[in-house]
Amino acid sequence: MESEDDMHDANDVASVEEEDDYYSGGEEDDDMEAEEDYDYSYDCADEEEEIDDYDFITNDSDDRDDAITRHSQNYTILNEEDIHQRQEEDITKISTVLSISREAACILLRRYNWTVNNVHEEWFTDEDRVRNAVGILEMPVVNLSNAKEVTCGICFENFSRDNLRSVACGHLFCDTCWKAYISTSIHDGPGCLMLRCPDLSCVAAVGQDMIDKLATDADKEKYHRYLLRSYVEDSRTIKWCPAPGCDSAVEYVVGSGNYDVACSCSYGFCWNCTEEAHRPVDCETVAKWILKNSAESENMNWILANSKPCPKCKRPIEKNQGCMHMTCTPPCKFEFCWLCLGAWSDHGERTGGFYACNRYEAAKQEGVYDDDERRREMAKNSLERYTHYYERWASNQSSRQKAISDLQQMQSIHLEKLSEVQSQPESQLKFIIEAWQQISECRRVLKWTYAYGYYLPEKEHNKRQFFEYLQGDAEAGLERLHQCAEKELMNYINSDKASKDFDDFRTKLAGLTSVTRNYFENLVRALENGLSDVDSQTLGNKTSSKNVAGSSSSKAKGGRGKGSSKTSTSTRNTDDSGNWACDQCTILNARSATTCHMCHHSR
Repeated sequence: MESEDDMHDANDVASVEEEDDYYSGGEEDDDMEAEEDYDYSYDCADEEEEIDDYDFITNDSDDRDDAITRHSQNYTILNEEDIHQRQEEDITKISTVLSISREAACILLRRYNWTVNNVHEEWFTDEDRVRNAVGILEMPVVNLSNAKEVTCGICFENFSRDNLRSVACGHLFCDTCWKAYISTSIHDGPGCLMLRCPDLSCVAAVGQDMIDKLATDADKEKYHRYLLRSYVEDSRTIKWCPAPGCDSAVEYVVGSGNYDVACSCSYGFCWNCTEEAHRPVDCETVAKWILKNSAESENMNWILANSKPCPKCKRPIEKNQGCMHMTCTPPCKFEFCWLCLGAWSDHGERTGGFYACNRYEAAKQEGVYDDDERRREMAKNSLERYTHYYERWASNQSSRQKAISDLQQMQSIHLEKLSEVQSQPESQLKFIIEAWQQISECRRVLKWTYAYGYYLPEKEHNKRQFFEYLQGDAEAGLERLHQCAEKELMNYINSDKASKDFDDFRTKLAGLTSVTRNYFENLVRALENGLSDVDSQTLGNKTSSKNVAGSSSSKAKGGRGKGSSKTSTSTRNTDDSGNWACDQCTILNARSATTCHMCHHSR
């Protein structure tokens, strides 16, 4: 299993705990505050929490690690040694409690999916039934002959008694036939774990002891591999990491909430559906999106939107330039008008020439082509909408891959160089690694928000508007962080001497990391709640509208209506001491400041 030191290693590309801790949003977190006047601006009540995030690098690292450890308790990473150890422990438990051999205990556990409690329950309910079902016989079903020579039940050759073997049933077979039978079963796949006596009428199980005695080294290794994998594949709480070449498994505490886990190989995936980590989008949406990306439906939409069928052979034809005179490819070679699809022999100067068709215009006025045009227009709109979301989904995917590559390069090359140039230990440069890890995680979240947006119903205008607002703010914050970590950092890496303003850069990058995390926490929380804040806010807005309508006349008489509204807006972004929150990045600034010290946005 992962050691505690591994969990604290900041050079891990995507630490198990840190990646999942970015958007924990535990049950103790309050729901997002409903925004005022339906303008979706953030409430200043969140500023204190954000300032705490801003100061995160000044806190003791042990406190952060403790928080990470507490959050990561909903899953455990198991390597092959851990799995083998658990397997052996379960076999020992069953063997000891039931007073049976380890081979028989292994057969029982495989039969009941390696669940110790199920074995105990079934065994003590009806031992004889379980023995017959599993093939663990107490007495032989045939009498063993005392003759010096016995006939093998497969090859029918006579052998001395010492050269024949049997399992608990007593059916004797020669070593050659046993070896061939075992080897063939192992080569056929994991079914060899439930191997029975070669006699067709017998249900006696073949235990691991027989495999170890007669199988070749290669077959024994394959058998033990099947046995090890069965412990994970038969379990309801353990799944293999789907990353290519990874042999680790993840044990998940079912019912603990978020399914996103991160393996020790740095690959993050959803434990529920085993697709890549996709929080805050649910598994059903991810399955639909992946199916849509791989299906032929969009190809058909493109054909319908950008081509017309040949009137004769019905093959689709795309017109990308030129006049309306079309000629189908051989062997059809039918010539027709692109607009009305009539034979070109009926066209000429009287019908509008090569670049127009009077017949088409007249028929269109009569509504002849309405259905076809409407169907083509719908296909075109559908294709354009899908392309819009897919391109941005794919773009963030490639950006995330690039960020991971940059992070690896930063850890292996640039961090050491930067430490030498700035005369600071690498432990003081962890804020750079944390920034790149945040960028990688945010790119993943942002990517899946486009899949969420694609399936968000068009008719829910308020939710869509709120979603696009949150997504836009999060994306803008991420771009600022990415630019700072990618471009501004290179100035210090390429420098030949220590920079006086490096501490200012540290503060800026750490602050942007915190701000970006805050944006994405808001986004993730809102999407996981189904944008429910919009419904409650809409009801509140209706009530506010009635109050405003009822009091507008009295405000107008007093001459304070307009001024009061303005004062309310300006005080909403200030605290009791006069400090003001930036509208752009939500960082709290000093009362005397005229621009934000983080993003330089004017007050």
